[in-house]
Amino acid sequence: MHNRTAAAIAAGILLTLTACGGSSTEDKPTTPASTAAASSTVDPAQATKECVDAVAATIGARPDDFDPENDSDPKPDACKSLSEDEYLDAYMDGLSEANKQGLADLQDQIDEATERQ
Repeated sequence: MHNRTAAAIAAGILLTLTACGGSSTEDKPTTPASTAAASSTVDPAQATKECVDAVAATIGARPDDFDPENDSDPKPDACKSLSEDEYLDAYMDGLSEANKQGLADLQDQIDEATERQ
């Protein structure tokens, strides 16, 4: 459990560092609310995918929402049907996706700055 917490903190720091590139929030697409809760028979793989996407969108949109006092991010509604272990795995996957997007955004900014020279 401590390894996952340490990995989440390290990934959060990486995300914070990559989010400091000065890009506006206008560049980030918004993800519509999930309909997983509305369906009574949800495919577990689909529910996990929706949770991963929701975590990535939440972290990508608001990287400052991390609460160090309770060492957790708010749980997206799309993740409520998952067990704690499934949610933790989906959270880590979503964090990874948000980090990949943050790195891609940073590389785009570097490329734009290089083109201007």
